Amino acid sequence: MYLLTANPILIATAIIPAIILMVRVYKADKIEKEPRRLLVSLIILGIISTSIAMILETIGTFVLDAFFNENSLIYAAIMYFGVVAVSEEGAKYILLKKKTWHSPYFNYRFDGIVYAVFVSLGFALWENVGYVTAYGFTTAVVRSITAVPGHACFGVFMGYWFGLAKAFENSGNEAASKRARKLSLVVPILMHGTYDFIATLDSYLFSLIFIAFVVSMFGIALRMVKRTSRNDYHISPY
Repeated sequence: MYLLTANPILIATAIIPAIILMVRVYKADKIEKEPRRLLVSLIILGIISTSIAMILETIGTFVLDAFFNENSLIYAAIMYFGVVAVSEEGAKYILLKKKTWHSPYFNYRFDGIVYAVFVSLGFALWENVGYVTAYGFTTAVVRSITAVPGHACFGVFMGYWFGLAKAFENSGNEAASKRARKLSLVVPILMHGTYDFIATLDSYLFSLIFIAFVVSMFGIALRMVKRTSRNDYHISPY
């Protein structure tokens, strides 16, 4: 009901950046396209993960407030790495794994990136709608070049290791699969936490550091997508 009464232009500016990035990743899947029904379900799971993350963040904030001063640096570090990043990336990962790990369609290495990015952008899309309808068009523009691509990058890092983990499992290397699964969660948590933490530090130097970090992260993620797409291979054990 809320979306029906909201400004359609604002809603469009919130949704379109995520859709554009989804299309880019979908087109990068060169060998075998994933079923659209599956991809839509992953977007929906990404939207659902925002509610899970919100509950976890509320609990985490309550606990953190009981032990640390809200204005301290340690509070900010724990908040953005241990509460926000863990809650959001953890919620995405749990739903991603539950939906796709045993899917018969998960039969190519690049599929891991496609799945994780669609979940992440489902999250970003819904989160963006909330921010944009609350704060307006300027927020939409800023988030379209920072937060939304940021979530896409977190999805790339998650999906890169997630696809590798599936490849290891299907080849019978369970130990390597477990290590890769851990990295598929730990790496995006660290990247997400760093992104949020630096963004909140109010100084000219850290503004420059934030820009350098974001540009580097985008570049690395783009290179990972291109390389994994170009070197994609079949991983199904059947």
